Amino acid sequence: VQLQASGGGLVQPGGSLRLSCAASSYTLEYYAIAWFRQAPGQERERVSCDSASGGGGTYYADSVKGRFTISRDREKNSVYLQMNNLKPEDTAVYYCAAEFASCSGYFLDDGMPYWGNGTLVTVSS
Repeated sequence: VQLQASGGGLVQPGGSLRLSCAASSYTLEYYAIAWFRQAPGQERERVSCDSASGGGGTYYADSVKGRFTISRDREKNSVYLQMNNLKPEDTAVYYCAAEFASCSGYFLDDGMPYWGNGTLVTVSS
């Protein structure tokens, strides 16, 4: 599964961005899709995961609950991360990842088998 993340950029605190994760050759509908982020000098952090239909639930890190929303567009074979009320501490490279059906790998170190490129989000005034 080849994934392509996009949508990062520079935004002021309190602003919004929408990240996209698109796939070619595979239907994302059957895969759990997750977002992770890694800030400079820090370890990779879980952000959110959405299970495939019938595969489980949707999960958010406490730090983004109420501000970030993960969603899918089946026609475009894409998954989005809508990020609102962004804070400077949200600054990081964001990665999308996939695994078949459930988000079980999301909760494990190196549990996601498929990864996309990163897209940089910078929150600064």
